[in-house]
Amino acid sequence: MGADHTDHHHAPDTHGRALRLGIGGPVGSGKTALVSALCRTLGASTRLGVVTNDIYTTEDADFLREAGVLAPERILAVQTGCCPHTAIRDDIAANLDAVETLEERFGPLDLVIVESGGDNLTATFSRGLADWQIFVLDVSGGDKVPRKGGPGVTTADLLVINKTDLAPMVGADLTVMSRDAAAVRDGKPVLFTSIRDHHGAHSVADWVTGLLAAWPATHAGAPTR
Repeated sequence: MGADHTDHHHAPDTHGRALRLGIGGPVGSGKTALVSALCRTLGASTRLGVVTNDIYTTEDADFLREAGVLAPERILAVQTGCCPHTAIRDDIAANLDAVETLEERFGPLDLVIVESGGDNLTATFSRGLADWQIFVLDVSGGDKVPRKGGPGVTTADLLVINKTDLAPMVGADLTVMSRDAAAVRDGKPVLFTSIRDHHGAHSVADWVTGLLAAWPATHAGAPTR
């Protein structure tokens, strides 16, 4: 019998709090680089906090602090001690505590980014933790990965296919990846990036800015899907 990926957590009240953006994807796909890029691009105009997840270390948080993308105290690390999807989907208490700690210390915030540890194509965030979700793939896995689907690829609000600069080296056809991603995502957006070449990830930042513009923190209601 397959794993049950039903989200048993209720979406929290959105009124008067920061938008919570989950970023997931396989190991090495560029999640931390994307978080870093978003902090650089949005930091001047957006009140930010970041929560990272690693199983036994604080490596991703340490990288972001050393990169100087945010004040170090605005970056909190969760050591999950378990499979990454457990802490973002099944038992979200530690991540919620970290998010709420950031809001208590530095609020009001506009955006809290929660980065998952590296996981497989089934990884998704509980809607009790993340209001919107980005899933990051990279082309080095081959151009067949998007058509394999999986909840991370098919249900994320935005699919980011990263490291396009590597496509010629690994024989990945970006046209095939675009076609297959569109086929499995039912109209949800897909963006291609090379964060190595474009450090600001401006196309993704523009997408996030659109979310923030519509976010109901200043009025009643829920995010428009």
